[in-house]
Amino acid sequence: MKYDFKPFSMHQVYENYTQEDFEVWKILFERQMQQLPSVASKEYLEGIKRVNFSASKIPNYDETNALLSHYTGWRIHVVPGLIANRPFFELMQAKNFCASTWLRSRSQLAYLEEPDMFHDIFGHVPLLSNQSVCHFLEELARIALRFVEDEEAVEYIARLYWYTVEFGLIHEDGALKIYGAGILSSSGESVYCLENTSVKRLPYHIKMIFDTPYIKDRFQAQYFVIDSYAMLFDSIPEIEAELEQRMALKHKKTFNFHDSEIGYHYASI
Repeated sequence: MKYDFKPFSMHQVYENYTQEDFEVWKILFERQMQQLPSVASKEYLEGIKRVNFSASKIPNYDETNALLSHYTGWRIHVVPGLIANRPFFELMQAKNFCASTWLRSRSQLAYLEEPDMFHDIFGHVPLLSNQSVCHFLEELARIALRFVEDEEAVEYIARLYWYTVEFGLIHEDGALKIYGAGILSSSGESVYCLENTSVKRLPYHIKMIFDTPYIKDRFQAQYFVIDSYAMLFDSIPEIEAELEQRMALKHKKTFNFHDSEIGYHYASI
């Protein structure tokens, strides 16, 4: 479902969080932090410290925004859920990360059909303190806005976002680590992506990613691996050139299009 909303019209009402909400946040945070120190990117783990996330407190967006502003100038922008492409990319280009404020219930600890604030905030926000990641997002949004009325072009951008920001892996200090928010916020996939022997772990490759549909209702069949966060930003010229070339083709490929907000996915816990 897509929501119509006016940008900058929504806010986190912190006092509305219940005792159960704080308990759920604590359970989720502690569950992930028991396994992530050995498998997550060190830059993500440093980001957790930079934005002062802890098990005892649901993040206050105003406080987090003040910290992000110091590091990269980014901020959390509250949205009701899935929004249209143009405002999503316009907000991203202006250094606004779209996030919800609702948190799953205790009954949803094992499975969640759409991302909540734990995915949005715990999974994504720590790396918004990394300049290379933020520059990549800003430039990706700029490119997307050039082609935002073309559904095929948006699908290519969605695939790229999916296999990097949501489900990306990175080489660090001779080991494979996690940086994708969809994995970082999932206790099951944070083990599966590194240990499953049938999974493909492929070098970061723009053309291959453009040609690889993503999976929303189960763990991924393949992951793409970068060598550094700078590699993402440095690939922007290639991304734009490849997209221009494909959009110039007379006969375009046919896709099964997904929901169009880039960050949207079914969260298998």
